[in-house]
Amino acid sequence: MSRLTIEASTPLCLLQDAGRFGVRHLGVTQGGATDWRSMSWANWLLGNNLDAAVIEITLGGFTVVAEQDCVLALAGADLGAQVDGEALAPWRSFRLHKGQRLQLTQPLLGARAYLAAPGGFDAPKVLGSAATVVREALGGLDGMGRALSQGANLGYSGNSVMLLRELTADQRPDLNLNAPLDLVLGAQIGEFSGQSLFDAFNSTWSLDSRADRMGIRLLGTALQYQGKPMISEGIPLGAVQVPPDGQPIVLLNDRQTIGGYPRLGALTPLALARLAQCLPGAQVRLRPVVQDVAYREQVEYLQRF
Repeated sequence: MSRLTIEASTPLCLLQDAGRFGVRHLGVTQGGATDWRSMSWANWLLGNNLDAAVIEITLGGFTVVAEQDCVLALAGADLGAQVDGEALAPWRSFRLHKGQRLQLTQPLLGARAYLAAPGGFDAPKVLGSAATVVREALGGLDGMGRALSQGANLGYSGNSVMLLRELTADQRPDLNLNAPLDLVLGAQIGEFSGQSLFDAFNSTWSLDSRADRMGIRLLGTALQYQGKPMISEGIPLGAVQVPPDGQPIVLLNDRQTIGGYPRLGALTPLALARLAQCLPGAQVRLRPVVQDVAYREQVEYLQRF
């Protein structure tokens, strides 16, 4: 088994994969990489399964040292990556020789980078996944939901002898893209005032600094719900809830499993991947779509792999 040693880390650096499925009836949330596109491309660069365990590095502050010669891959945000002081751009696989140091410093473009190793990083599967959910104490290197820490070892068992690969310009997700975020309309959409529906899809929303892997609050014109109080129901990934203060909250991978706030709908998987790369204060807009359109776009994107 090959390994990397962590020299520096933060509470925002986590082991992730595609997440847990089939367990929400137990009150266990999904977890997993918030930008699934970048995770998938990082794994694709090494010939891994697209859902193999990777390191999700949010905002930088992460350094590893190679214990053996190896080939790794980096995708997602440009967090000022360097190998022994030499700049390393994302969306490529690269060689790291024994004793060399990979450092990700701070955001230059985007918020989350994904580091992949041959075969995926080794970690115990808890309820079918190694995804780290700190709040539920599940997943991660020891299965106890802990963030990656200084001095820990990242092991992997895949073959690191391979040709280097780099994504072409048309393969790379555009982290500068300023297009609206597509939202599939939800069951309560008709219970909001007409003015609120206009504002929801014709206004610019600012991402609040009060954000984590559970959800991101959108700041803007308060929306008004006019329906009856709801009984709590299941919450899908990307659900856009509107609490009594009228400021929408986009629920992410570590969300609660049920909730009783009305919803505008849910962001599409592609929109969620783009949102995961936005920093606090970024401006976004919402665009309504029907489920058939969202499904077709998702299938077309997955066919690129």
